[in-house]
Amino acid sequence: MKILVIADEENKGLYEFYNPSRTEGVDLIISCGDLSPRYLEYLETMTNVPLLYVRGNHDKKYDQIPPLGCIDIDDKIYDFHGLRILGLGGSMRYHEGSDMYTEDEMKKRIKKLNAAITLRNGFDILVTHAPAKGYGDLEDLPHRGFDCFNTLIEQWKPKYMLHGHVHKSYGGSFEREREHASGCKIINGYDTYFLDIKDEEHPAQGQTGSALYDLYVAMQQKRHDKKYGN
Repeated sequence: MKILVIADEENKGLYEFYNPSRTEGVDLIISCGDLSPRYLEYLETMTNVPLLYVRGNHDKKYDQIPPLGCIDIDDKIYDFHGLRILGLGGSMRYHEGSDMYTEDEMKKRIKKLNAAITLRNGFDILVTHAPAKGYGDLEDLPHRGFDCFNTLIEQWKPKYMLHGHVHKSYGGSFEREREHASGCKIINGYDTYFLDIKDEEHPAQGQTGSALYDLYVAMQQKRHDKKYGN
């Protein structure tokens, strides 16, 4: 599975000077925030693949102009052919406004997702806007990472964490890839990043090991097959 990860800055080669060869073979697009809704809509339309997104700290505009045709995964787990993707957008709160959270507020968001995570027997990719504390964040409050992301990763051990928020232009602290102490690969999706995921890196659809969730997926598939005569 080939995933196009995007965040923070529009890539002219995917927008103003779009070339279909750049997105050839892409199965899924994931936005880690702070991008124009029109940019997301354009990519979803041109590639004709699902585009999932979380909100960044500068995405209040989505309230009035949501990216049409794209899928908001904030505070949700999205199942893409067995790949379980958890979304938690926003940054550390540094003034009043939307899409910013204190450490305790982010912990509460995660707590509300515990039942959904347990039902699915975990998740494979964590999608955020802000980094995890100590893994690509900065010392200033606006770009400080959340420590509760570390706790979440250590508990469930997803294969990947995708984030944005820390731009390459910020200087020497930028690293595209890092490895978490748990073994999770952390990727800063600033601008663009292409992620290839092997089939063995996540459960097949309906084979998570959670009897209840796998039964639900099987029933959904039967309904789909019956509806479309498969």
